[in-house]
Amino acid sequence: MSLVLDPAAQDLLFREARTANTFTDEPVTEEQVQAIYDLVKFGPTAFNQSPLRVVLVRSPEARERLVAHMAEGNQPKTAAAPLVAILAADNEFHEELPALLPHFPQAKDMFFSERPARESAAGLNAALQAAYFIVGVRAAGLAAGPMTGFDFAGVQKEFLDDDHTPLMIVNIGKPGEDAWFPRSPRLSYDEVVTTV
Repeated sequence: MSLVLDPAAQDLLFREARTANTFTDEPVTEEQVQAIYDLVKFGPTAFNQSPLRVVLVRSPEARERLVAHMAEGNQPKTAAAPLVAILAADNEFHEELPALLPHFPQAKDMFFSERPARESAAGLNAALQAAYFIVGVRAAGLAAGPMTGFDFAGVQKEFLDDDHTPLMIVNIGKPGEDAWFPRSPRLSYDEVVTTV
């Protein structure tokens, strides 16, 4: 059985898409980021909790502060990318649950009254949303350079607060010259899928 999605879209979102390491200087607009969010916000999360929070690093001063927390190999590309997004999990997402889950408002207190439960749920579900965000960047015709090579505690202290846990940093823009490393291998279907 073939996929319903057009092969060109499959290539854009997955087969031809890779982590970008260089970008052109073409800016990424607020309208583009809004369009990305307006698409990916529909990706599912448990209890519709939607814990992903995004900090767009646009000012030169903020960029300089962020670059200081990046691993050495990630500093030049983060300094040069047209836009950088800090993706974080909101550990107090449950405060929004009555509005996000109106048919089951008691979920807020029934399942998420304790901080450890919220942190676990927020981490998993914000990571799902981060993946949707990367695919959304690709759907906008842009390239994404997601990275976890940074000082997590430093980024949290500099840009977030104790209620937000950084997950990854994503450079965003049009791919530049020599943007891609060679494609790395992937596991086969038979190596991943088991039928019981």
